[in-house]
Amino acid sequence: MKSKKLQETMNNQIQAELYSAYLYLAMSIDCQSKNLKGFANWLNVQYQEETMHAMKLLAYMQERGAQVELQAIQAPPSKFGTPVEIFEQVLKHELHVTELIHNLYAVAIEEKDYAAQMFLQWYVNEQVEEEASASEVLEKLKMVEGNNGALFFIDQELAARTYTPPADTQE
Repeated sequence: MKSKKLQETMNNQIQAELYSAYLYLAMSIDCQSKNLKGFANWLNVQYQEETMHAMKLLAYMQERGAQVELQAIQAPPSKFGTPVEIFEQVLKHELHVTELIHNLYAVAIEEKDYAAQMFLQWYVNEQVEEEASASEVLEKLKMVEGNNGALFFIDQELAARTYTPPADTQE
């Protein structure tokens, strides 16, 4: 990878993905402390996915001979509020990450790095899924707001989510 600008933007994205992982882990811990184990599970799976996103970028950069420079990761908050408030934050964060991915893709276009564009298409598609998943949970929560019985069923549904790495990241 010859472009210093693309290399710097990818290093920034690795930091953003690791912060996302850290944020979702903190949210998971908060939900666990509230005995919302299904919500904690969903967020823990999200933590695992975000970690994989960072590692996938890191491996790509190494494969291309780019300089990986790990950056400091800011501490996330420790309290997040109600399940609705949590998933409003999740969706807002995913929209922010989408913006970062789009910026990264734009740099790859600007630098005419076609290999990076092909690689980054996976992230563009992944963000569509991330936003849809967060939005779906948030909409369900808004429908049942104030109904603890329904919240219990959503918690059970979220407990079933498992982490399966994409085929191209499995060894």
